[in-house]
Amino acid sequence: MTVTARPADLTGGRPVVPSRGALRPLGLAEVRITGGFWGRRQHLIGSATLDHGRVWMDKLGWTGSFLRDGNANADRRGREFTDSEVYKLVEAMSWENGRLPTPGRDREITELTALFAGAQAADGYLHTAFGGPGQRPRYSDLAWGHELYCTGHLLQAAVARTRTSGGDDLLAVAQRAADHVCDTFGPDGPAVVCGHPEIEPALAELARVTGEQRYLDQAALFLRRRGNRSLPPHQFGWSYFSDDQPIRQAHTFRGHAVRALYLAMGAVDVAVETGDDELLGAIIEQFDHTLARRTYLTGGMGSRHEDEAFGEDFVLPADRAYSETCAGIAAIMLAWRLLLATGRPRYADVIERVLYNVVATSLGDDGRSFFYANTLHQRTPTAVVPEDQEQLGFGGGPRAPWFEVSCCLGNTARLLASLSAYFAAVAGDEVHVFQYADAEVRTRLADGRPVGLSMTTAYPDSGGVRIRVTETSGGEWGVALRLPDWAGDGATVTVNGQPQPVSGDRVVVRRAFRAGDEIVLWLPMHPRFTHPDPRIDAVRDCVAVERGPIVLCAESPDGAIDLDRVRVDPEVPPADYAASATPAENEKNPESTVSVSAVLEQTASTAWPYADAAAGGARTPTSLRLIPYHRWGRQGPATMRIWLPKT
Repeated sequence: MTVTARPADLTGGRPVVPSRGALRPLGLAEVRITGGFWGRRQHLIGSATLDHGRVWMDKLGWTGSFLRDGNANADRRGREFTDSEVYKLVEAMSWENGRLPTPGRDREITELTALFAGAQAADGYLHTAFGGPGQRPRYSDLAWGHELYCTGHLLQAAVARTRTSGGDDLLAVAQRAADHVCDTFGPDGPAVVCGHPEIEPALAELARVTGEQRYLDQAALFLRRRGNRSLPPHQFGWSYFSDDQPIRQAHTFRGHAVRALYLAMGAVDVAVETGDDELLGAIIEQFDHTLARRTYLTGGMGSRHEDEAFGEDFVLPADRAYSETCAGIAAIMLAWRLLLATGRPRYADVIERVLYNVVATSLGDDGRSFFYANTLHQRTPTAVVPEDQEQLGFGGGPRAPWFEVSCCLGNTARLLASLSAYFAAVAGDEVHVFQYADAEVRTRLADGRPVGLSMTTAYPDSGGVRIRVTETSGGEWGVALRLPDWAGDGATVTVNGQPQPVSGDRVVVRRAFRAGDEIVLWLPMHPRFTHPDPRIDAVRDCVAVERGPIVLCAESPDGAIDLDRVRVDPEVPPADYAASATPAENEKNPESTVSVSAVLEQTASTAWPYADAAAGGARTPTSLRLIPYHRWGRQGPATMRIWLPKT
């Protein structure tokens, strides 16, 4: 079934508002996270992360770059793309202010908007690294200059501000910038593209906000131009820029992971708005191939450090996993678009996996540190990074308070601040719930009837989800619940205590609900071994352990256990941990774990690491405790691994 969205409420708080599709998304005004696993992380964003980002951007001069005097080149600090980090921070602030309005945050957004407006040229151009006195000319380095990329993030910040507070000066700045892009790169302009895709989804979403067709047309034009090798040759190849082949001819995502995923987001937006089923089908094929052959167990994407890129099929080394946080966030944003377009819950499974095992892993407990890359195997203990030190390397190592390239902090903040908008949707007279958390839903069905739900759960520590009907206006309607693929046939559902039939990837409860009716979903949370595809050479003869949506890992604080010596017995099922008194305590308590039967194998030091016969020494039986992967590295320097060799 295809539904057409109602005209977008400009203060509804939806990151994506397609005009058509299988589902109508619900925004911050309709879904509110009230606590639990994600509620705690949203609190961190609002109470710590946003201010932390602003302090660093002020200290490093990134915000000050928008204040120009006579010599723009001398005044500017930071890499050529730092404008985008300030824009992402404003976008995150806008979502957070829409979720929890505060006068101080609103003033901060207004002040930063004034900086942007003051730096904008009369023709709408806005970038602090090009076009000023002593600087390189505009668009003189499309491969690396990031000018259109930064403009894209400006537009998305304006979309967030408009959809949470209504149109204001930021929308005006964004429209002037978008008009400049269309005037410069329209049908009569140069047939070129930006080295970093991002402008495409931003123009499409701005078109949805404003109703301006030329923005959507320009996004479609950039997509048609992409893949014709208009950018200069580079050591990483044209695939690094997603410029190696036309988007409709590709069969998988390749090259720089974030670039490829942002481009796919724009393609889905254009395909949905123009009814281009061929283009939509091409992206679905590419995403499906990437999930089947180029994605880590955690949902992480990108296995090559040098170019932050996808590897070839099944080249997924655990100890060299890049799995950039930004790529995980882009994968969520792409999966959400595909979910809205197709209605297939499998895309919500992808969102869940990446949320719990990439996004939750990246952010530190204090909200002021984060992983840029998310390795699956840390061979040497991580080091503690001083709070005032900027980290120059991006891959491996500890959570750091700041990186020279700190795109992941703003990305994490904007996603988590708007997270409730990725939880539920409406199709006709059904409310579809895709993610399970403490939350409240108040919305209207397609026919205008108001409905309300309250969801309580200890998920992901517990598989029980209780959904109570809080508002209904009579007549039959439905509540559809996603059944995760990992649950197999073990899910159960009751309505007011009465069992309901369960099968497939969702269960739909339809009835003339009354306020107080309760639906209880129970998902099996037993730990389970996961085996890799044998074509993944790097982890052949290894197993991992998952529990519900959570990937677990072995961690050794200060290298107390040599994890290279561990061998797991796959014939003995992993044992469930004993939960603590509350989910919050359970999450923080490293003793809340899964146990697996293992041995520690004695290994000898030799002058040459190869021999005629397989190595192996004395084995000491042990019960190895595993913790949720998202908890690793929080107790100080540690080694870690997810994939464990079998005995």
